Amino acid sequence: MSSAFPSPPPPDPSYDTETVPPNDQDAERAALGAMLLSRDAITAVTAVVAVDDYYRPAHATIHAAITAMHSAGLPVDPITVAARLRDEGALQRVGGASYLHTLVQATPTAANGSYYAEIVVDVARQRRLIETGTRLIAHGRSGTQGTERIAAEATAELATIHTTERWPAPIPLGTHAALPIFPVPALTPWIAEHVAAVAEFTQTPPDLAATMALAALSTAAGGRVHVEIRPGWREQSNLYLVCAMPPASRKSDVFAAMTEPVYDVERQLQEESRARIIEAETAKEAALAEAEGLMARARKPGDGVDRTALVAEASAAKLLAEEIHVPPRPRLTVSGDITPEPLAQQLAIHRCLAALSPEGDLFDIIAGRYSAKPNLGVFLQAHKGERLQTDRITREQPSVDKPALTIGITPQPAVLQDLAGAPGARDRGLLARFLYALPASNLGYRRTRTAPVPEAVARLYHSRLSGLLNTLYALPEPVTVPLTAQADRVVEALQDKLEVALRPEQPLSHLLDWAGKLVGHTVRVALLLHLADRAADDRWGQPVEEETLARAAQISDYYTQHALAVFDLIASDPATDAAQTILEWLRRPRTDGTWRTSIKRRDAVAASRRFRTVAQVGPTLTLLESHGYLRADTPARTGRAGQPSSATYHVHPSLQTVSSVSTTR
Repeated sequence: MSSAFPSPPPPDPSYDTETVPPNDQDAERAALGAMLLSRDAITAVTAVVAVDDYYRPAHATIHAAITAMHSAGLPVDPITVAARLRDEGALQRVGGASYLHTLVQATPTAANGSYYAEIVVDVARQRRLIETGTRLIAHGRSGTQGTERIAAEATAELATIHTTERWPAPIPLGTHAALPIFPVPALTPWIAEHVAAVAEFTQTPPDLAATMALAALSTAAGGRVHVEIRPGWREQSNLYLVCAMPPASRKSDVFAAMTEPVYDVERQLQEESRARIIEAETAKEAALAEAEGLMARARKPGDGVDRTALVAEASAAKLLAEEIHVPPRPRLTVSGDITPEPLAQQLAIHRCLAALSPEGDLFDIIAGRYSAKPNLGVFLQAHKGERLQTDRITREQPSVDKPALTIGITPQPAVLQDLAGAPGARDRGLLARFLYALPASNLGYRRTRTAPVPEAVARLYHSRLSGLLNTLYALPEPVTVPLTAQADRVVEALQDKLEVALRPEQPLSHLLDWAGKLVGHTVRVALLLHLADRAADDRWGQPVEEETLARAAQISDYYTQHALAVFDLIASDPATDAAQTILEWLRRPRTDGTWRTSIKRRDAVAASRRFRTVAQVGPTLTLLESHGYLRADTPARTGRAGQPSSATYHVHPSLQTVSSVSTTR
């Protein structure tokens, strides 16, 4: 098989094959070839092998390029990787574009990628073992001081070499691993096609277009259609959605493409109602004028005036004027920079509204741009549909039952941090009401010439969404759609799964407020998909089916992973700050110069005064484990829920070096 690969450069004349460190070039090439052939192989190989496991530097460079592109959600094949390496000035150093194609041609099967990777890692361990022994021999012969420290470092390194699973580099707190891409196939086909086409044309992640598509559906349905999971448990269909991306990400272009039908229908409704509003205003003004004329006659002096009769007629005319209803100018949306008081007034008039914006002004206002104390009440109540009442609303509309606000915005990531710092944003549950997307930016890797959105795809999206907007806006009263019995069982399974994830030491244990609304959000998404699926045949009043709930669960799983990253980014949960404290402790050697290679939860409790019990330190250790700083053993279960308190956490070797100490000073 090796003859299929290009011959390596001629070795140096002094090259001695018996003294070359252990390596397997065929396995390295086959692992890379598998990654170029299959996205699944990328996941399988990177789970085993790291960049520094390769013996040949060119292979390490190719591996790094593939993993970076895969993490960014970019396509990986010999052509795209060659373009990336060419941009980085590294293509010729790795053997040129032809070498990448040769890797693919010579790989027997991508399905064996993990096995090739294990061979690469095995010989890499052999090299590290030789290197560690060589260093120990050199230290022993040179009489270097601090033998205890040297022995401790060597012990930690040997433990890493012989572990059955390679320690990947830890993910710094405040950052996150590669996040999943939005599951576009879970959307209704006419939406999915438009999302994919807009993402391709604008060279943006599909997450952006997909999130705004859900916001558009929520604008149509929010507050007008409810879903009943079981008797006594109903959910509205409005969502709070945010997709955070850096500047110059073409957010405005995607926003316009996905929300255009919303604004077109809003303008159409306003134009159609103009004559009716003018007619009602004129009739009301005429009735008020008649009442005022009668009152003017009653005010005139003279004994021949029957004031009592005139006042009675004026009162009747005024009552008639009061009964003439002037319909409000139809609105589906409010501006993205509306303040809480006008928003409450508009909700009192229209009940169902959407705040859509490609910028983050709304978050700035929520955070208190115009007031010392943020007014969160309207945003909290309008998500759940709780009765909204305030003294600042006009006398004609003192309150509103079941208000429904949709939020769909695409701010910069820094705006999320500002919102998290607003008093009460976390404590009162505002942050828990949002579904977050934090896609990787394509900046620097976008194609300059792309195919425009096909006219038929754009026309179908506009037609179906417009029809849904008009149909649901015309409903005289909210409509409730039930679930099928099978769909209810899916919801029950989601509840059971979530309940486990909320336990101490589990992934969502530090996001109880956000996760507590996850099942409700999933059902809301399912209702929106149900409405979109049946937009063409008006069968949306039928029960929501099991398959629709399963698709919604895929979408909620996506938003869950992104929420974990967002809450880590904004450091709004106490576990992040506590994790930094534990990290600083782990980076410090003991008084005898040795390092902590493993800890128990009680050790972490003793490390900081901020912890009083092992239960309190649990979310912190879970966070450090998810970032790769710790690795927990799985001891035998005691029969009690959660992980036993005797669990042992192994410490990442990168924390057991002198350089790690200096980073904390």
